[in-house]
Amino acid sequence: MGDKNPIRTFGEYSKPSYDGYRNTVELLVGNNKERTYLRLFQFSLRDQASNWLERLPAGSITTWEDLTTRFFAQFFSPGRTAKLRNDILMFQQHHRESLSEAWTHFKDLLQKVPHHGIDLWL
Repeated sequence: MGDKNPIRTFGEYSKPSYDGYRNTVELLVGNNKERTYLRLFQFSLRDQASNWLERLPAGSITTWEDLTTRFFAQFFSPGRTAKLRNDILMFQQHHRESLSEAWTHFKDLLQKVPHHGIDLWL
């Protein structure tokens, strides 16, 4: 009698599980950290972003940098990125806002645009 939920290795999850499936991300030999990022990224997406990744040509993404560049180009227009970056650079504490609330507000801005390109020291 076969087990309905056999134990699968992490590597088996990256292989096609049905006919016609094509893997957009090509995992090349190299940096283990980068391979992990590439492998897990698809599981962080949903809706429009997931559909976008599935529509890319098979094997078209081979590096983490390539993936992030394409993703940000698709979902963060240069205008939106510039506006959010400006919001970070021009941040001010609101009137009657506590320091703790202002800090939370600032951190929220940073999360909205993870590719802001602002040096940590700044």
